[in-house]
Amino acid sequence: MPESTVSPGFAFLRRVMIALSALLAMVLLVYFDRDGYSDVNDDGVSLLDAFYYATVSLSTTGYGDIAPVTDTARLINVVLITPLRVLFLIVLIGTTLEVLTERSRQALRIQKWRRKVRDHVVVIGFGTKGRSAVNTLLVDENMEPNQVVVVDTDQEALDSAAARGLITVHGTATRADVLRVAGVQRARSIVVAANRDDTAVLVTLTARELAPKAHIISSVREAENVHLVKQSGADQVVVSSETAGRLLGMATRSPLVVAMVEDLLTPEAGLAIAERQVEASEEGGSPRHLPDIVLGIVRDGRLFRVDAPEADAIEHGDRLLYIQKVTPAAEKVR
Repeated sequence: MPESTVSPGFAFLRRVMIALSALLAMVLLVYFDRDGYSDVNDDGVSLLDAFYYATVSLSTTGYGDIAPVTDTARLINVVLITPLRVLFLIVLIGTTLEVLTERSRQALRIQKWRRKVRDHVVVIGFGTKGRSAVNTLLVDENMEPNQVVVVDTDQEALDSAAARGLITVHGTATRADVLRVAGVQRARSIVVAANRDDTAVLVTLTARELAPKAHIISSVREAENVHLVKQSGADQVVVSSETAGRLLGMATRSPLVVAMVEDLLTPEAGLAIAERQVEASEEGGSPRHLPDIVLGIVRDGRLFRVDAPEADAIEHGDRLLYIQKVTPAAEKVR
């Protein structure tokens, strides 16, 4: 069944209005039947006395200085005032229990998730860059949505991420406690897709302090800030604005080159850049003689381009960066 969403402020205000309505109803009942009540001062029951009696009666304090003495007043207490007292207590206790229960449930969910999660990916920022990174993780890398954690301050962005089954954390990633909730200590990779370069530097620095072994990939807008992000602990830095600007400049004179680059960066169809382990039959041979178009060799965590001397012969344990054919080229052209 669909669950109605009500803001906490509105829910609290509604319960306060119910409690005040019960109090006011009891005041009116007592005041209109004030002749049926006795006061220890023997000066009658005023409107203030009615408020006083309703307050101590609904809160079950009951000092006894004002009490019903006639049969009518006692019948009204049994039939009307007692249900109002029960309603008041239900609203008061129910609000407290709901707050405590929700906090306990949330704390248990966080503890249970943090005990189980390992080798996940934390994506900081769910803007255009963050969403594209998540799409690549889910589609190309075949990651499960519950293995991706999104950290952002925009609740609408988090709601969009949660709708896709992602784990979301609301807060600024420059704070260490927010990153701890996201479990960066046990994360395999951390993607920093902040909108500002200074924020990317601070987030990278905080993430590296909490996760010294995680692979951190950060995005910056200006190339002059690359060294700052790397000094903060980023393993890889992607310059977004200059890369886009370079493609725009190339498109003015070589639009087909830009189309090919976009094809390589779009793994759903056409051609794509992929990575694979070398086969035993390929060891000792040259990557230039393979059927695949090899761009480079990854050896001991280092990348060697295919024209580098270290890439003349394939060694055991190497990985190849190559052009993968996703769909026939003719179909892509059509």
